[in-house]
Amino acid sequence: MSTEPKSDLQSNRRDFLSSGALSTAVATTAIAGSSSFLSRSVHAAGSDIIKVGLIGCGGRGSGAANDAMKADAGCRLTAIADVFYDRLQDGKKQLQKTLGEQYAVSEEQCFSGWEALENILATDVDVVCLATPPGFRPAQMEAAVAAGKHVFCEKPVAVDPVGVRRVMAASAMAAEKGLSVVSGLCWRYDLGVKATIEKIQSGAIGEIVSIQSNYLTGTLWNRTPKPEWTPMHKQVLNWLYYRWLSGDHIVEQFIHSLDKALWLHNDVPPVLCYGTGGRQVRTQPEYGDVYDHFAVVYEWADGTRCYASTRQMSECHNETEDFVYGTEGVARVIGNRIRGKIDWKYEGDSPSMYLLEHIALMKSIREGKPINNGDYMCKSTLMAIMGREAAYSGQVIKWDDAMASEMKLGPDKPDWGPAPEIEIPMPGQYKFIDA
Repeated sequence: MSTEPKSDLQSNRRDFLSSGALSTAVATTAIAGSSSFLSRSVHAAGSDIIKVGLIGCGGRGSGAANDAMKADAGCRLTAIADVFYDRLQDGKKQLQKTLGEQYAVSEEQCFSGWEALENILATDVDVVCLATPPGFRPAQMEAAVAAGKHVFCEKPVAVDPVGVRRVMAASAMAAEKGLSVVSGLCWRYDLGVKATIEKIQSGAIGEIVSIQSNYLTGTLWNRTPKPEWTPMHKQVLNWLYYRWLSGDHIVEQFIHSLDKALWLHNDVPPVLCYGTGGRQVRTQPEYGDVYDHFAVVYEWADGTRCYASTRQMSECHNETEDFVYGTEGVARVIGNRIRGKIDWKYEGDSPSMYLLEHIALMKSIREGKPINNGDYMCKSTLMAIMGREAAYSGQVIKWDDAMASEMKLGPDKPDWGPAPEIEIPMPGQYKFIDA
């Protein structure tokens, strides 16, 4: 395997649904919704240090590291890794400033290059935060669990069905080993959203008829290539725009909305979906092979549907909300509001959901009561992949076919030279690999 150039870059469904060990995780991660809970130190159960390793030093990774330290006064960041040397150095500088004494990373515990994951897992960290591009996540999850580490795993967990099945297996292994797995699907930990969904599921709007999920937002960053970048550098550094790395934005970003639709259905997945999408604005080569809009209909066995729309375009109307229509009322999930046979609005505390997910993780470690979010984080990821494939192909995609699919995106062992070929999926021509 070649090394990175020296530059600024260097110096079956039934089995799934019956996985009780994973399904019980949601109930065990519930957190009391009061400020008194947050004021108590999770560290009070013991004085031992929890050693945390960060894999991926970008914005989300640095945010996860900060939240992990805030979650438990006994946490120490003791190892960090990033595939890029310069991003590793930038991460070190930022984290040293923000973490203070909780930054305990020696030079010997800083790793870059493709072997960075292997190196960090060989250290004595107790927990790893996986915050690299999603295409790398299945292999990282497998390796972390095999090494006996508790895991904070950012969303989504994979970009293809093969990857989802790998993470399912790793999550099951974590449960067998007594390791905690906490997902970056942060709305599951938001107290207002949690209370709203509990109200809906207790009958506050009657029977659910349909859900409308909107994630209409602006564009994101794009890094201008430098002369010394190889094709693989270009793709990995602009990973949002390559589906083998991000899964496309319906998977990488819209998964939050799809996860709430799954949650509202008690984590029972839809039976099929169909939809549309395309590249209307982001047509330039620097946007790789991803779409800029999707509209997908998901259908459940009971006949309920979720009408799901997402768009990344500038100078357009923006809205991120989940509207739940029932026989006796309507709810806004993110707005924490219900109108109908009862009028209700959540008025409780609203601590950071990003912090709460890390509090749940550290608390589970302190108390020796593992939690495992593997069930829903894998289902939500597969839901998003189904939607992408429905839009790309124009086909109806069934859950069972998606679960059994042999689709695998990206190389087994990426290197710094060539990168996967770019081909824009065209509906009616592109076909979903369902076997």
